[in-house]
Amino acid sequence: MTIPVLRFNDGNEIPQLGYGVWRVPNDVVAEVVDVALKTGFRHIDTARIYDNESGTGAAIAASDVPREEIFVTTKLWNDDQGYDSAFVAFDKSLEKLGLEYLDLYLIHWAKPQAGKYLESWKALIELQRSGRVKSIGVSNFPAAELEEIIAETGVVPAIHQIELHPYWNQAELRQLHQKHGILTQAWSPLGQGGEVLQDPVIVKIAAAHGATPAQVIIAWHLALGNVVIPKSVTPQRIAENFAAAKLQLSAEEVAEITALSKADGRIGPDPADIDF
Repeated sequence: MTIPVLRFNDGNEIPQLGYGVWRVPNDVVAEVVDVALKTGFRHIDTARIYDNESGTGAAIAASDVPREEIFVTTKLWNDDQGYDSAFVAFDKSLEKLGLEYLDLYLIHWAKPQAGKYLESWKALIELQRSGRVKSIGVSNFPAAELEEIIAETGVVPAIHQIELHPYWNQAELRQLHQKHGILTQAWSPLGQGGEVLQDPVIVKIAAAHGATPAQVIIAWHLALGNVVIPKSVTPQRIAENFAAAKLQLSAEEVAEITALSKADGRIGPDPADIDF
């Protein structure tokens, strides 16, 4: 089965369904990334703060899948923000991953109160121009800061990774992305704690398709045009998540799930006000 690819505004492409390794310990991540690659995933999403870049890189190095077929993302952490420090952090991440280039580098959080997101973005622009990273983007940016970095540099992020799931569907931010030609990527795409997975609407649609609730939610993301990176360390669930790409929801089913969004549905911190 082939995973759909989406085209960035810079002309590069990203597999729409990827494998995320948030909260996967470094001594476990090589094994599960290997499982994901053997399952068919070709898009791996990590970050410096996950402390598993070296294990992720070891799995990529050991894989029979050619490097050029694997899309790799990592991210600039908050305490590494700044123009000069971003270059240092990028070098460290690349070294831990054991790679010669990255496919995508993101600013992990805007952290507006620190006031370093713009100079960090300028550093990412230079990294892309140098060819050491193919595409650049951001994660967890409020709308105002997203608009600011575009206005100040003229460079539009290729993608914006944000909390996004059926209980928090980010309709306004997705509209802003569409206006600028930015792809939307969802973290915690299945929610947390299992609440979304047990929602009666999700369960009903899953039963109708002979699918799991997780597969239904992943299919919903894909139908909306989101890039989605579900995480699991269980081989069976990794395979089930990958198979979700085959599930076709009706327009009515997509609308039913989209209507589940709640005003208080956010589970993570507000990007406009973080203290880490």
